[in-house]
Amino acid sequence: MSAELESLYRELILDHSRNPVGKGDPSTTAHTHHELNPSCGDEITMGVTLDADGRISELVWEGQGCSISMASASVMADMLAGAPKADALERIEEFRTMLRSRGAGEPPESLEDAAAFQGVAKYVMRIKCAMLGWVALEACLNQA
Repeated sequence: MSAELESLYRELILDHSRNPVGKGDPSTTAHTHHELNPSCGDEITMGVTLDADGRISELVWEGQGCSISMASASVMADMLAGAPKADALERIEEFRTMLRSRGAGEPPESLEDAAAFQGVAKYVMRIKCAMLGWVALEACLNQA
């Protein structure tokens, strides 16, 4: 990854950390799930409601933690709001695969801005931070 692209991705992560998308009260949704990263103390509660067509009609979260975990949840909420359940589950698996790759290869275009977290894959302790919101969303969708 070029230095210019890394800088752009770093700025995107910082922007989502400062101005999170989807931050709200999960108790207003049909399905909620709480995740905790015991290694660092980051935590998130995700809330999801699906419409009659199986699309995400409401996706909100609240949490506390490092800029990576909060920005990752924000990017995810921005990207998956309105997505069909099956597509959202597919994006979650693509994100997980990207992080397990340890930064090798190119992330799929379908990950959009979530590709910014590819650099995180090089740091094992940070992978759980980046995955926190995605794992919580996956649990919510599996409840639905």
